[in-house]
Amino acid sequence: MRTLTLAALALMAATAAHAETTITLYTSQAPEQAQETVDAFEKANPDIKVNWTRNGTSALMNVMRAEIEAGQVQADILLVADPINLGLLKAQDQLLAYPEAPVAAYDKAAYDKDMTYFGTKAITTGIAYNTNSAKPIKKWADLLTEENRGQIAVPSPLYSGAALNHLHTLINQDSIGWSFYEGLADLDIAPEGGNGPATKAVASGMAKYAIIVDANALRAKAKGSPVDYIAPEDGVSFIGEPVAILKNTKHVAEAKKFVDFLLSKEGQELVSKQGNLPLLSDVASPEGFPALSSMKLLGYDVDAAVKANEEVRAKFADIFGM
Repeated sequence: MRTLTLAALALMAATAAHAETTITLYTSQAPEQAQETVDAFEKANPDIKVNWTRNGTSALMNVMRAEIEAGQVQADILLVADPINLGLLKAQDQLLAYPEAPVAAYDKAAYDKDMTYFGTKAITTGIAYNTNSAKPIKKWADLLTEENRGQIAVPSPLYSGAALNHLHTLINQDSIGWSFYEGLADLDIAPEGGNGPATKAVASGMAKYAIIVDANALRAKAKGSPVDYIAPEDGVSFIGEPVAILKNTKHVAEAKKFVDFLLSKEGQELVSKQGNLPLLSDVASPEGFPALSSMKLLGYDVDAAVKANEEVRAKFADIFGM
C-alpha cells in the first residue's frame, strides 16, 4: 500500500506540475499576428494557455460593454489598437493597475501614467499610394483633389481603433481639423471596415490612395504589391497597440506575465519580426521602415478625447451619412 501511495502522490505531483491555467485574450491584432503572439507567449510560459478572440477594436468594445452590463466579463487581457477605448474602460474602473510593470526602458509617453495600459509597439497612420496609378504627395490636404474622387480607401473609426485614434488626432490639429474629413465626404469617400480592406483596395488598384497604418502598406510593398507609404510632412498619428489587464480577472499573476512578455526584449523582437516598430530602443526596427525620428508625430489629450468620444463619433457618422 505504501508503494501505491507514493506512486499516486508522484502522479499527482507530476499532474500539478504540468497543469495549465487558461486565460482569455481579446485582441484586434491581425489573426496571423495574434496566433504568433500567443504561440510565443505559450512557448515561454508552458503552464499558461491563451484562448483568444479577434475583432476590430470598436467591435470588441461593443462586446465588452455587453459583458460589463451583464456582469460577465470573459476577457482577462485586452490587446487593442488605441488608447481611447482603454481610456474609456479605465474611466469605468474596469482596468487593473500594474505599477510593477517592466517599463523602465520605455518612454513615459508609451504607457498610461496610472499604469493601467502599456504600449507594445509604434504604429503610425499615414498615406499609402498605388505606384501604378498615383503619385506621392506631401500633406494630408493634397488628397483632397477632384481627381481622387471615390479613389481613397479609408478605414472607419466606428470599426477600427487605429482609425478612431487617427480621427481624434487630426481633428485636434488646427491645420487639419474636421475640414479634412468633410473634404473626404465631398469626394464621395465612404469609410468602412478596418485597415485590411483598405490595404487590399490600394494594393489591387481599386483605390489610388489609402489612409492606413505603416505596417500594412510596407508589408504589402515587401510582398511585391505596387504600394508605397508616405508620412505626410504635417504629421502622422500613432498608437502603441496597448495591452491591459481587466480588473475582475481571476488570473492576475498569469495576466501580468502576458504583459511582461510583450514588454520584454523577446516580445519586442517579435514585434519587429512581425513588421512593426518596436518601442524598446535596443531592438532593431524592421527592414524598410522609416525611423520614428524621421516623422512628425502628432499627439492629443487622451483624457479629453475619452470625454468627447461619443460626440466625435456621432459627428463623423453625420458627415458621412452613416
